[in-house]
Amino acid sequence: MPNKKSHPSALHEKAGISPPEMISSDSVKNIQQFRKLQPSSAELVEGILAGNITALSRAITLVESTNVSHLAKANEVINACLPHANKSVRIGITGVPGVGKSTFIEAFGKYLTGLGKKVAVLAVDPSSTISHGSILGDKTRMEELVKDKNAYIRPSASGETLGGVARKTRETITLCEACGFDTIIIETVGVGQSETAVHSMVDFFLLLKISGAGDELQGIKRGIMEMADAIVINKADGDNIKKAQFAKVEFNRALHLFPAKKSGWTPTTSSCSAITHEGIPEVWKTIEQFLELTKGNNYLFEKRKEQNQYWMLETINEQLKLNFYNHVQIQKLLDSTKKAVQNDEISPFAAASLLLKTYFKD
Repeated sequence: MPNKKSHPSALHEKAGISPPEMISSDSVKNIQQFRKLQPSSAELVEGILAGNITALSRAITLVESTNVSHLAKANEVINACLPHANKSVRIGITGVPGVGKSTFIEAFGKYLTGLGKKVAVLAVDPSSTISHGSILGDKTRMEELVKDKNAYIRPSASGETLGGVARKTRETITLCEACGFDTIIIETVGVGQSETAVHSMVDFFLLLKISGAGDELQGIKRGIMEMADAIVINKADGDNIKKAQFAKVEFNRALHLFPAKKSGWTPTTSSCSAITHEGIPEVWKTIEQFLELTKGNNYLFEKRKEQNQYWMLETINEQLKLNFYNHVQIQKLLDSTKKAVQNDEISPFAAASLLLKTYFKD
């Protein structure tokens, strides 16, 4: 029989044509080389004072870095920017998750930029205690404000700091002020821990509330209510208007239970809608009245002096803690001491005393 000509299988794949290279290797090298070039402290300061947002963002990244080698450079930038700072209004905004902080800040920020203000929003995003990651979605939620040329939004992960604000946020304020932003808004995580820290770095503290969530009963409690310079009931629109008005009356009654503030200011209550923008201008008018009063009686300037002193002491505490846990002898002893405490071989207080003696001995 004649040999049959073999045919390739129907599943046989023909050799294809290699697609052309879409990315130039030279371009990749140029980009990598550009990223390796780190601007000097002087270049960053020059850019910040000129209003360059890229320089500002890079400087804030330095401040937020946990790399020890970045600390000295960050301090150089901050010290150079300090003479150009302290010229803004610092506003802290807090409220429980779901109260509409991001929506309110966008409406409020757009109103301020419409008045010719330059607004910087420092939004602290909660970090996961499991993965240690953060969504950093504040820019997404403020899609209109983020496109405004007179606004700057910087989301930051809370990390392991109390409530997500500490020295890094305080220094970021200085950089934003040096860059020309005259209104700084700090949004807290809103989990009940960060309010004290935020209060210690702002001029005006705004508490956002919503009606119909049982918050009216919380009004008679101390703590966050005592720190607030104004309470604003958000989401006062549609069928919720009457509830917001009722909540406003209840919170106003609660405020009268607290002692007078050192500033001489009487906290106010109001309602607004971040959706319809109803009541937003009144919030700014309240802040202006507060500033007029506290500047007139010199309280605002004295408060900032106290805040500077507070953050000096906080920085000392933070640095001592960092040095303690990075100490070579402490790192050697810590695990065994922890196990001894867990096994009731030594009391927690005696163990702490032993570790501290070891630390100060060296």
